[in-house]
Amino acid sequence: MSKVGIDSISFFTSSMYIDLASLAKARNIDSDKYYKGLGQYQMATPAVDEDVVTLAANAAANIVNDDNKHEITNVLFATESSVDQSKAAGIFVHQLLDLPKNCRVIELKQACYSSTAALQYGLAELTRNPKQKILVLASDIARYGLNTPGEPSQGCGAVAFILSANPRILEIDPESGYFTQDIMDFWRPNYRDEALVEGKYSSKMYLQSLEECWKHLNTKTNRKFEDYYRFCYHTPVCRLAEKAHKFLGKVNGEKLDDNQIQQHLQAGLSYNRIVGNCYTAALYLSLCSLIDNSKEDLTNKRIGLYAYGSGSVAEYFSGTFVKGYQAHSPKAQHTQRLNNRVELTYEQYKSLYSHQLPQDGSDLDLPQQQTGTFRLAGLRAHIRIYKKAQ
Repeated sequence: MSKVGIDSISFFTSSMYIDLASLAKARNIDSDKYYKGLGQYQMATPAVDEDVVTLAANAAANIVNDDNKHEITNVLFATESSVDQSKAAGIFVHQLLDLPKNCRVIELKQACYSSTAALQYGLAELTRNPKQKILVLASDIARYGLNTPGEPSQGCGAVAFILSANPRILEIDPESGYFTQDIMDFWRPNYRDEALVEGKYSSKMYLQSLEECWKHLNTKTNRKFEDYYRFCYHTPVCRLAEKAHKFLGKVNGEKLDDNQIQQHLQAGLSYNRIVGNCYTAALYLSLCSLIDNSKEDLTNKRIGLYAYGSGSVAEYFSGTFVKGYQAHSPKAQHTQRLNNRVELTYEQYKSLYSHQLPQDGSDLDLPQQQTGTFRLAGLRAHIRIYKKAQ
């Protein structure tokens, strides 16, 4: 049977951000509470003409082209920031990217975990037909409310990756460990724009689920902690990923010091520190960061990946980098995107955050703010209008 995994990958985030020092000043808080306490430096803020559809389409535009689009048979869109209670957000992306008509498109939801569900479903589909390619989109805008405890852990972004047989980036191992329990650590009722979260409880459950997934994985494989060269975590904030890694070491009888933790995680957290939380995309943003920022050649190196979605479902799985993997993540575009972002003042951030789309069917034309290929141009009678940017 052919090996399956990630063939190409790219991310996209807003062209605007607020430095958490500016947010700390507005809240009369020492910036170290964010910089050191959370491990976060900047927070991406979406433009008024930007949503999960445009973020995902712009991420995918870096890897979907005329050479491969005709091979895509499935679009799996993972999000917890959906724009419609019925229609899958991926159908808008399908049209924007001019993908084949003979294509399945669905949306998946289970907090931040659903992107990994999409990955696993896609890999299973490839075992039925290894000649096809599957596009996975993970796209979210994290919102907790102004001047709330969760505010500094907001952000936005999307990751797109193509799954295939004989992948050119990461061969995914068939074994994984997974765990589900019914808890209320983070949730967003249909009538709310902002999520509700029990922060300390959620962190505790994140760690408990990590241990359960690891134990479940170990019933299927003889691998040890030291068999994994680098690690990527679902990253609401970088400090939680670092805490989780230290905890995982302890579970395995390893007392990791700060230098070891940074060695294992630093390259994979570089993007997350300056983008912020992007829910379903957070784990795979870490993977993008590891690919682009590792100073070592990771060819034939196995990495561990931990996915967690509040509520809750979690999974631990792994993969091995393929020779030449670096060429299939567009690092130059990623670097340019991040370097060209505009820093917002606190007042500009507050104004953007407070912007609301009409909910009464009113027509609206949106000014062009975001700088990607695709944008939300406006609304007509409750219908979102997406266009190519001018």
